[in-house]
Amino acid sequence: MQQNGVYDLLRMLEISLEEGFPIIPRKFTVVKTKEIETLIDRIYASLPVEVQEAKAFLRRRDELQQEAQQKAEKIISDAQAEADRKLSEADFIKALEREGIRIRTQVQQECEEIKRKAMEEAENIRIQATEDAMKTKEGAELYAEHVLTNLEKNLTEQQQIVKNGQVYMEKLRTDAYGNYDAPYPVHSSDFVIK
Repeated sequence: MQQNGVYDLLRMLEISLEEGFPIIPRKFTVVKTKEIETLIDRIYASLPVEVQEAKAFLRRRDELQQEAQQKAEKIISDAQAEADRKLSEADFIKALEREGIRIRTQVQQECEEIKRKAMEEAENIRIQATEDAMKTKEGAELYAEHVLTNLEKNLTEQQQIVKNGQVYMEKLRTDAYGNYDAPYPVHSSDFVIK
């Protein structure tokens, strides 16, 4: 997928977050976890295969998601117990709002960092691919030059063989004509007077 596809998917992710269902005086938003995960997976799938760090980022995302889930469950559990024991309903909501904002900010920062690293790695891969292509081109040119040089040498040798053959044939022809021009022995019997 082209780079624009990644930006499109990131925009879809932002839209999904914006379209979430607001709760507790619009301070928290309930989103469809599967939809967000699907978009994140599609974003990763859109990144170049050569991005080695992408796998690490995927693992880190899963770890962060699990950690965030565990933290969220612990926070909710602790907050519920604390709220039941000490706090009024208003204090509980305020504490939950603060923790939710903190988690959301942390996740957004981590997503931005993943995006930045992926873009940086993609640029490094593009530069490396350009360098590799130049090296391949130079190698091909050197090989072609070597082949042409050998071909020229072989042609020169073949040309010399042809010239030697022509000289040899000329010598044979000259020797053969020379034999025809030699005087025949004249015998008296060759001339008969009648």
